[in-house]
Amino acid sequence: MQKRKLLILLLLFGTGIGLFFVLRFYQIFFWKNTSFNNEYSFVFIDRDDNIDSLELQLTPLLRSVNSFRIVAEKKGYVSRVRSGKYRIDKGMGNNKIVNTLRSAPLTIRVVFNSQDRLENLAGRISDQIESDSLELLLAFKEKSFLISAGFTKENALAMYLPDSYDFFWDVKPEDFRKRMLNHYESFWNKKRRQKASAIKLKPEEVYVLASIIQKESFRKEEQNRIAGVYINRLNLGMKLQADPTIIYALKKEAKKFDQIIKRVLYKDLQIKSPYNTYRYKGLPPGPVCMPELSAIEAVLNPEKHKYLYFVASPLKPGFHLFAKTLKEHNRNKKIYTSWLDKNRLYR
Repeated sequence: MQKRKLLILLLLFGTGIGLFFVLRFYQIFFWKNTSFNNEYSFVFIDRDDNIDSLELQLTPLLRSVNSFRIVAEKKGYVSRVRSGKYRIDKGMGNNKIVNTLRSAPLTIRVVFNSQDRLENLAGRISDQIESDSLELLLAFKEKSFLISAGFTKENALAMYLPDSYDFFWDVKPEDFRKRMLNHYESFWNKKRRQKASAIKLKPEEVYVLASIIQKESFRKEEQNRIAGVYINRLNLGMKLQADPTIIYALKKEAKKFDQIIKRVLYKDLQIKSPYNTYRYKGLPPGPVCMPELSAIEAVLNPEKHKYLYFVASPLKPGFHLFAKTLKEHNRNKKIYTSWLDKNRLYR
């Protein structure tokens, strides 16, 4: 009788121990281990992070970092921490958290436009992904890459078309530029290349001309007409005489790309720079900014007319006065310069 009671007690004790371990296992692996009140929190893991640095980041988000470490070790995650952006939902248990960090990186929407130089572009992108601006800039300017892609250091910006793109947060600079090159080649399909050929321009030259048009006017309804003026000038062998190229040359010479130049002076037209389209015929060696897609399409679809000149209209801000002859243009120009002097816009 005593033996029977002892066996029952041992059985009950063993069952209790078993239930304890089962409960403990379930608690560690599956019970809620988040401590934040929001519906979710994001975790950003750098490429050089390890389990220790990750735990520091998770400390304010989890109830128990120790239990997370136990599960991470059991599932083999400790030695295989993967970089990226991850979403941890409120109420997640350690098993789900580890699975998420191991296999569910999120993409982010990378957006860029209106970047005048590769330096600005690298800075804009570095604000949105893990890589810093220097890493990106070195990749963008790598000589061997530019040669293989068919670009020069002057026109390399033409490879980057303003838009929004989905990337993994930890995308490497080399993979980023490759994606941009693939998009560039996809954008320049057969139809667009045929349009470029019809106006005797290469895709990168279309981009350069579009950058000038972008600086001339942000009015999409006028960009095709301005494109027509420059195409007419190119076809006639005339100099473009585009003020945005002078402004770019002045900024480049001064190494102050953040300065604001409201007016181009006659003395500025003497600057010795390949970007001086008052001195040299044809297009400058590279873009003066990153044009919007509308400006690129304007170049590919220029308005057909006989205008050869235009100047900003003081009566209709953002628009221009167009002329077919130099005499007519000089009249329009006088109206504009008088308005500048009246408003004391000397520089």
